[in-house]
Amino acid sequence: MQSPRPTDQTITAAAHDRVYRALRTRIMHGEMSPGQALTLRGIGKEFDVSMTPAREAVRRLVAEGALFLSSSGRVSTPELGNDRIEELAALRALLEVELASRALPRAHMALIDRLQTINTSVAEMVSKRDAVGYIRTNLEFHRTLYLRAQAPAMLAMAETVWLQLGPTMRALYGRLRRTDPPQYHKLIIAALRAGDEPGLRLAVRTDVTQGLRLLVS
Repeated sequence: MQSPRPTDQTITAAAHDRVYRALRTRIMHGEMSPGQALTLRGIGKEFDVSMTPAREAVRRLVAEGALFLSSSGRVSTPELGNDRIEELAALRALLEVELASRALPRAHMALIDRLQTINTSVAEMVSKRDAVGYIRTNLEFHRTLYLRAQAPAMLAMAETVWLQLGPTMRALYGRLRRTDPPQYHKLIIAALRAGDEPGLRLAVRTDVTQGLRLLVS
């Protein structure tokens, strides 16, 4: 018996999802600058898709705050002011402290060793002043821990905040003249090893707020 042939609607949905995921990752990892313009024609050409999946992908990203749609129809990555960055930092503190706390009872040694390995990669990216690599590995560190919380709705909200911050993180990080890795990751790992929930909550809160405050100061 032959498998049913995919319909045009199925093909379009698959194309839209592929474009959406690729653009979402690019924005979250800071591969695009704040205020960078996109066109449906350019997206379609790059991903070899028609206007419909390109439009659907942009629509989803606008809904998530990853892209901004002006009244004239211009699509671009958002340009965040300090107040907005502070607001998103506060959201990170609320969501990620809770995720870390929920992950703690499931933080086995294999997870802690994995976090240590990722943090070594974070330090390498900082030493090379690779902004995109730093953002990517830093988010990998946090996501790896938070997956253990088994709270998918909460993690999805945190990822939406990361998505909105991506381009701004790239621009702000480029202004820094630092080659030392974030110190708070070591405190997070130490608190996990010790099963120290108050210490873990403080380390995560400080990591996600102080870093952003340093960037906007």
